[in-house]
Amino acid sequence: MSASSALQDLLRFLTQEAKLPLSLALSKIPLLQKASLSTPEQIAKAKPADLLPIIEDEKQRKQLLAAAKRVVKKQAAGEDGQSAESPSKKRKRGEGSLFEVKAERTPEELEASLTLPSGSAAEELLEGTVLFTNRAPLVLAMTVTLLKYTMPEQPLSSRLSLAQAYVSLTSRARAVSLGIEKDSAEAEGWGEGLAEVEIMGKRIRVLRRWGYEVEKVVAAAETLDADADVKQESGREDVKQEGGSDETAEEKPALWGLDLEALKKSKTETINVLKAQSATTANMPIHTPQSARAYLLKSFDSPPSTTPGKKPTAAAKAAEKEQNLGMLLQTIELLFQSWLIAITPQELEKRIWGWYVQVRPDVEHGVAGWGGKNELKLGKILALRRAADG
Repeated sequence: MSASSALQDLLRFLTQEAKLPLSLALSKIPLLQKASLSTPEQIAKAKPADLLPIIEDEKQRKQLLAAAKRVVKKQAAGEDGQSAESPSKKRKRGEGSLFEVKAERTPEELEASLTLPSGSAAEELLEGTVLFTNRAPLVLAMTVTLLKYTMPEQPLSSRLSLAQAYVSLTSRARAVSLGIEKDSAEAEGWGEGLAEVEIMGKRIRVLRRWGYEVEKVVAAAETLDADADVKQESGREDVKQEGGSDETAEEKPALWGLDLEALKKSKTETINVLKAQSATTANMPIHTPQSARAYLLKSFDSPPSTTPGKKPTAAAKAAEKEQNLGMLLQTIELLFQSWLIAITPQELEKRIWGWYVQVRPDVEHGVAGWGGKNELKLGKILALRRAADG
């Protein structure tokens, strides 16, 4: 069993079998591992005194021991007349979540599958290019590009997930302010106690990707990144752990952006079959990089044509949107790189939202403009570049 699978099984046991709160379980895992109490079998053999330094609350210690002994007994007898089988083996047979099945691919394969289109158009062409889109995907495109400089240790899969988490948080806050949605999960305290990072002034709840070989994956991903030739000093925001301590720079854990709205939903729908899934690392609802990438690829159309003619095929339209995304990302890179000659990534981060407000598509105010589309002029983005003598 891999270290990642073993850790997932331990967290699943602590939250589902022992009924410990998620934030408490996450904080106790390192202590249990250090004490060689990483499985129900090991915990079942432990004495109460062995657990006292780890689980201070007597009731929770009893819960943990009772759950461990119950699991061991079930494994010995075999549930429902079947031979005992570990959760990791069940996942390999395909009984785990869809995300777990997808995670069977290697990190290198995952990163390669998420490569974003890169543009190489002449600046004259970019100056005159107009796209047709709504506002949220523009925020996503700018944030994904920004994270390459402020969190360079994060692989593309993590940057897509984190950027989507930021967009979700800002969009939900806007929807609440317009009266379209009720209070957000973040405002109601969902995710409280979990790790977080700061992106453009917003605190984003995250999950550490246990066992993900970040350095190796990032090195491989850099060969796929057409614009990775601008080297800037790291502007990474340290990951805040429960209790306020920081991750050391050397650890640089890969991260997922948590989907707090999905977490809230899965916890409150008592009849939903997904109810228990949010209690495990593997099944914690995250913003998947695949969905973020798909959103980018489908969101940047060309302005509607006023000339009657044959409609393009679905394949041709998809190719056109992909090319448009490549030109947008190229334009954003040109903007960022012009400033990174003179300022740090942290200073760049402070300017992004103001730039977005200046170039975003014009839509109606209030509820009427929610989700509305309009023109996005790449020339306006290029106009924000730092002057050569500035």
